[in-house]
Amino acid sequence: MTLIHIAVLVLFKFLPTVSATHKATFVHELKQLKLLPSVLDGRLIVGGPSVTDPIEKSKGFHYALLSYHKNREALEEYQASKEHHSVIETYMLPYREDLMRFDFEVDAEDEYMCRSIGDGLMKGFVNQVQEE
Repeated sequence: MTLIHIAVLVLFKFLPTVSATHKATFVHELKQLKLLPSVLDGRLIVGGPSVTDPIEKSKGFHYALLSYHKNREALEEYQASKEHHSVIETYMLPYREDLMRFDFEVDAEDEYMCRSIGDGLMKGFVNQVQEE
């Protein structure tokens, strides 16, 4: 069984006074967490800003994190890591307006889609970067 951790997905909303430079640093540092051994196959994706139309449906959230973990123990290890604490305490908590998290387990028969979802998101991101 795969445990999908959304940090929120997870969703992050910064205070209006937070600079674009700070947000970019946060995203960069957050992406480094994919190197933690508790992240399944390095599968951690950070996305944003939202392209939802109309934007109001995003509820003002700026960034989303989607990460995969083998089980609850791996998720707990990820959340307890000094690297995770450092990124969140340094770049998010003092600057947050809101934060939402939702963790869920995927049934065994649906696990194959977890790879497809992550691969599709990454492919879309890579294609977007190449087009720019």
